[in-house]
Amino acid sequence: MKKDTKAISKTLSYWLRHAPEAGGLVLDPAGWAPVDAVLTALKRVSFDELLHVVENNDKQRFELSPDLDRIRARQGHSIEIDLDLPSSTPPATLYHGTVDRFLQAIFEGGLKKMARHHVHLSANLETATKVGARRGKPVILIVDAARMAADGHVFMVSSNGVWLTEAVPPAYLSRAEATAA
Repeated sequence: MKKDTKAISKTLSYWLRHAPEAGGLVLDPAGWAPVDAVLTALKRVSFDELLHVVENNDKQRFELSPDLDRIRARQGHSIEIDLDLPSSTPPATLYHGTVDRFLQAIFEGGLKKMARHHVHLSANLETATKVGARRGKPVILIVDAARMAADGHVFMVSSNGVWLTEAVPPAYLSRAEATAA
């Protein structure tokens, strides 16, 4: 019987990003949990099934250590974690997917990390559109990342290509024009 990979992914996201104690896990300072402890907590999930979830997650949210002994979420943590990502020069333009109801607050106060460690940005429209569509009809914001970087803002990129920064002030944001469907 094939396990529900979506349910496993949601559980892993919750434990590895927000509440390791809910799964009886202890994360190291970089967010790694022992694979054996994760498998024990998941109950009746084999290593091969866990590997399938890691390799086939639509957003590549998880990564395994090279020795396959540890697992962690790549980004999106609300708990204290040091992913130890180096600063990187971003592409000139990055994107953020959202919905209409948040636009006024965003254009007044910028993009904020809220309960997470960083603001998440995409290097392409397709990903930003998928992110925005999770909450309704997506609205895409364009981030002038080149100007932000020139002005001293720091960017990092996670191993799955998500661009991270502390905040995006409103002066660096514009709304992408809607395209005909």
